[in-house]
Formats: sequence, C-alpha cells, structure tokens
Amino acid sequence: MHSKGKTAVITGATSGIGRETAIALAGEGAYLVLPVRSIDKGKALKQEIREKTGSGSVELVECKLDALESVRQFARQFKEKHDRLHILVNNAGIWEAKHSLSEDGIEMNFAVNHLAPFLMTNLLMDTVKASAPARIINVSSNIHKQVPMNLDDLESQKRWQFGMRAYAQSKLANILFTRKLASDLNGSGITVNCMHPGVVNTRLFNQLPAFIRKPFNLFMISPDKGAQTVIYLATSPEVKDVTGEYFIKKRIAQTSRHARNMQVAEKLWEVSKAYCGI
Repeated sequence: MHSKGKTAVITGATSGIGRETAIALAGEGAYLVLPVRSIDKGKALKQEIREKTGSGSVELVECKLDALESVRQFARQFKEKHDRLHILVNNAGIWEAKHSLSEDGIEMNFAVNHLAPFLMTNLLMDTVKASAPARIINVSSNIHKQVPMNLDDLESQKRWQFGMRAYAQSKLANILFTRKLASDLNGSGITVNCMHPGVVNTRLFNQLPAFIRKPFNLFMISPDKGAQTVIYLATSPEVKDVTGEYFIKKRIAQTSRHARNMQVAEKLWEVSKAYCGI
C-alpha cells in the first residue's frame, strides 16, 4: 500500500520505534496525526521530519495514554477534522518496574499497553472502515510467551516481579486483541497484525533494575532496525491480504499457545470493554 496521500496515526512517535516509523511514513508521503504526551517533543519530531523528508504533513494532538478520557478526547478531535484513517500503528508501550496506577486507577502496564490501544482503535474504527483498504499494526513482544492470560488478575496484583508479569501479560493481550479484531473485520478490507520488534534500545527498559537491564544490553538493536517490521506491515504490498498474524523480522512467526486461544480473546475483549466503558 503506497503511503502517499494516506492518513496515519502513530502512538509513541516521539522516540524509539515510533519515531523511526513516523519518519519513514512521512518520507513516503503520508499525512501523520500524532497523539503526543509532550507537545514540545512533538514539535521537535515535526521539525526533524521536515528536515529529513521535506514533509510538513504532521499534525500534533496532545494525548496521555494513561488516561482513558484523554484517549477519548484524541479520538473526538481526530474525527472532527478527518474522515479517513488508512494506517493505525499502536506502538506506544511502557514497562513499569514499580507498581503504579493510571489516572483511572488501573495498573499502569495494563492501562497503557493494552487498554489505551484497545479504546483508541475501537473509537476510530468507523473512520478506519470508511478508509478500506486500511491497516492496523499492534506492537507486541516475544515476552508474551512467558505467561498465560490470567483473567482473574489482569492488573498483576497477586504477583508483581518487577512488573515483568504485568508487562508480559499486556503484550499477550496485544496479540489476543489483534486476533479477535482481525476475526471481526474479516472481509472488510482492513488487516490487523502484530509484531515483535526485537529487544530494541529504547527508553522502555530505563526503569528496570540494573541486574535485569544489563543482560538486555548485550543483544539490543537500534530503533531503526526495530521499526522495520512495523513499516513493512504498514506499507508493503506483500502483506495487503494478510491479517491476524504475528510477525518477527517481516515474517509470520509462532506465538505461544495462550496467544492462540480465541475463547480467552473473546473474554478479554468483553472485560476490556467494561474497563473502557464501551
């Protein structure tokens, strides 16, 4: 799918994988609408995109992904100005090692990594459907293989472990969300895929204890390399009809058996709707 003239939303675009994805799509001629926590960081990215690609087609909208009302406000503002959305990249993610709560009183990893993209995608779905062919890409992680989906402890209150279980479970939720949504949208012209970017040298790991962080440093890759599969899923004609899959290095990869359980995906969907009030 050529990006020229397409409208794209990318979360977490001011750093890491999101930044590289934003630069790449702008370079192909896409119009970017970026939900950003910091307008100042957004302005710096907008200037960088202009310098690197010559594109001034970047719109910034303040949005805090740890606040569901802020996500709702972003969706309202987007739909007031735009009637098309061809590419939605749910990239933003956190790994909170210390237990903390979102503005809605929800455990932060679950709130930002799963509920925020779940809510944003659902609120923008009418616009995405009006734009078919369109693509939705969710950034997950291979760490999802470390845990099952515990529907009785989605906020990891029983076992914390420096937030590793909470983070892993939120990444598993990304895949289950992808597969459920892809099933619902089958035949609509909208593809929904997720991916593992690799262990990327981003701020994601900053809050982890040093003894956990140091081993990761040995095999981290650059954000540019980490973004290549996202960009591929957003733009390549090779995957125009592929949906509901999990990718690593631009190839379909195996997930855990827990990530293939559609009964759990259905239950998670209903619980997520309740959390988000939709």
